[in-house]
Order: sequence, then structure tokens, then C-alpha cells
Amino acid sequence: MLMRDSTSRAPRIVTPLPGPQASKLIEQDEHYTSPSYTRVYPLAVARGEGAVIEDVDRNRFLDFTAGIAVCSTGHCHPRIVKAIQDQASRLLHMSGTDFYYGPQANLAKKLAEIAPGDAAKRVFFTNSGTEAVEAAFKLARFHTKRKHMIAFFGAFHGRTMGALSLTASKVAQRAGFAPLIPQVTHIDYPNPYRSSGDCLDCLDQLENTVFQKTVPSEEVAAIIVEPIQGEGGYIVPPPEFHQRLKAITERYGILYIADEVQSGMGRTGKMFAIEHWAIEPDIICLAKGIASGMPLGAIVAREEVMDWPLGSHASTFGGNPVACASALETIALLEEELIDNAARTGDYLLEQLRELASTSELIGDVRGKGLMIGVELVRDRQTKEPAIAERNAIVQECFQKGLLLLGCGSSGIRFCPPLVVDEHDAETAVSIFEEVLAELIARR
Repeated sequence: MLMRDSTSRAPRIVTPLPGPQASKLIEQDEHYTSPSYTRVYPLAVARGEGAVIEDVDRNRFLDFTAGIAVCSTGHCHPRIVKAIQDQASRLLHMSGTDFYYGPQANLAKKLAEIAPGDAAKRVFFTNSGTEAVEAAFKLARFHTKRKHMIAFFGAFHGRTMGALSLTASKVAQRAGFAPLIPQVTHIDYPNPYRSSGDCLDCLDQLENTVFQKTVPSEEVAAIIVEPIQGEGGYIVPPPEFHQRLKAITERYGILYIADEVQSGMGRTGKMFAIEHWAIEPDIICLAKGIASGMPLGAIVAREEVMDWPLGSHASTFGGNPVACASALETIALLEEELIDNAARTGDYLLEQLRELASTSELIGDVRGKGLMIGVELVRDRQTKEPAIAERNAIVQECFQKGLLLLGCGSSGIRFCPPLVVDEHDAETAVSIFEEVLAELIARR
């Protein structure tokens, strides 16, 4: 049964934001923590349940961020909490790259079984998405004995040096960290909304320009791609994009790496987003929603690809038994009902947002699959001029009214709630969003 909140339904704002207790916590935090942290608005969280967050001043919010697409089963789902508690009472840690224990072996078996395609799979565990990308990067180079990588503009693959070299989302993420890993080339990600012509010409350019003039195809180890681009704008590519990209990788002996860190684990109404296009990747990168809040990542690779030898890669904490226990229960909940709910409620939310778009001059596009939905905001529908300042104001004002949202791309807003939300939650979110849009338009 879907988890319902035992408290009154969100939102409920009882103090100015931030409230007095939140202000104290924020002051302390900002005194001691890294200035690199990107806090979008002054939310000081005390507890969460389902799709509801309560701050330290007892203000209550409807969470349509899911901890940046992490809390797939909702905050503190009782079955997840029990799985964590039970495992913590038996074994907290025993490095899985040096010893054996049940939760890691069982999760590896499960992930190998549910990954797309019929080929035998193997799994390497990490602590995070960026580590999963690093592992995929290393494995691709080792297996192919090639050095070059192809990635896409707008992509976010992480912030460690290898993953950052593949990332091309915001210049602030890369500024000051050069030299990055060499021999990485970026090409355009197809955006049907922004394109005035054939947005798949990026693939023609890859074969006819990049491979002919700058990067020999026989030196490319892998192409890494987000099935649906996340931080870059929640961009759903044209239907034929992944099929054509896969054909290119097969033609030149290049590995196809699907970064499913944000789009995977049920978020799009399928266990893996790449299943919407019937593609079997050579390597899949996972994290975020895999363990519903516990730190865990993984790569799932075809067995013939994961051929690196003993000692070539390892992780002290990757595959931690508590995180693995949480992941196993997360997958069980996804398979039982939450994937279906993500598809069903996602269709409803998409319909509600598109209906709003038909009447709001600020909305240029609504796109997505399941509960991975992006809304593009524009200053002018004809020119499609991005409404950057307006987007930022809308995110802040929704927070003030008790709805948690995040931006994506230059002028997009992402709707990525926990997969336990229902139609009532969708209606509440759209109602607040609509109210904020109307108020902003009235002030223009």
C-alpha cells in the first residue's frame, strides 16, 4: 500500500520563512560549511514522511524534489526504515571489495536480473552517482583499450575529476579545476523544443564531422548519455535518438553508457528510463533513488565488458550492507506498486501541467515521462526567450507557499516528487504553481 502521511497534509506555513529556529541553524551552518554548497532557498529540514517535509519551525512543505530525485519511496517509508534498522542491528560495515556478505551479493544478483537486455551482467558498487560514472569511465577505457570519450552538452555526470570532465551543464562547475581529464569531446543533446530544424543533426555531425576531422572513431571508448537529460533541462529526446545513437556505437565498436543516476529506479514509469527506447546499454550508471536515501551507487555492465582484473578497482564503502538492504527493499516496493504509480500519477501530473500551459503565457513547454517532468518558462512564446529571472522567482515563491521545487536547464523547473505521490498531491502542486505564475504575470 502506498505510504500516506499520518500528519495533516502539506503545506502548512506557520512562520515567516525562514523561521526563528531555521534562521539559527542556517547561521551556524553557513559559518562552518563549505561556501560551495548551493542552497536554493532557506529550508532547514527537521523530518520527512512520504511526500511531506517539516522544518525546524514546524512549517510543512509538499516535496516535489525528493531530495533531488533520491527518496524514491518517499521520506522514511516504514518498510525502508525497518530494513535499515534490521540490517544495522546485525552488520553495519565489512568492506564488500574484500569480504562477502548477503545484502551485497543479493543486490548484485537482483540488479543483474532486472537490467535491460538478455546478456549476462555484473555489478560494481559505489557510494554515489559520480563514483558510478568514474567507474564506468575507467571500465570503458580498460575494456576497449581506447582513450577518448564522447559526452553531451547540458549533461551532468558528477563532480569528481573524471565525471566532471564529462559534465557540461554549467561553467561554474568546471571553472578553476583545469586541467580536467583529456580526450573528452562534447556534442549537442537533441532538444525538440529549442531546435528550429532536425535536432538529430548532432548525430550526423558526430559521424560526418567529429569522426572525420578531430576524433578517430577507433579511438573512442564510449559515448555516455542520459536517457532523459536531467540538470540540463529534463529534456526528452526525439523517439529515434537512442536507437540511432546505439547503432552508431555498434558500427564503430564503441560502448554505450547510460547514465541513469537521476532517471533510473522507477522514476519514469519504468525501472530504467532507457527501457522506453528498448535499448540494452553496455554499462548503466545508478545511484540516487536506488536506496531511497541511503548513499549507494552502482554500475551494471554486460559480463563480457566487465573484464577488469583482480584489484583494478575497489571501494571501501561501496555496497555497504545497510545501504544494500535499503536498496533491496526499495526495489521490492518499486516492483510491487511504485513504478506503476509513477507512470499513472506522472501521466496525470503531465496532463494537469499541459492544461495549465495552454492558458499561461509563461510556459513554453511541458515534457517528461513518469514523475520526471520539466516545465520550460519563457518570456515570449514566439521567440522562446528563456525566462531565467522569472524561473528563479517562481521557485522561491513556491517555497514561500509550501511547495518545494528545483530548477533545471537555464529556465526550466523540474517536478520530481517521491514516487508515492497521488493525484491529490499533483493537484496541490499544480494549484500552488498556477497561483505563483498568476501573481508573477500580474506584476509584469
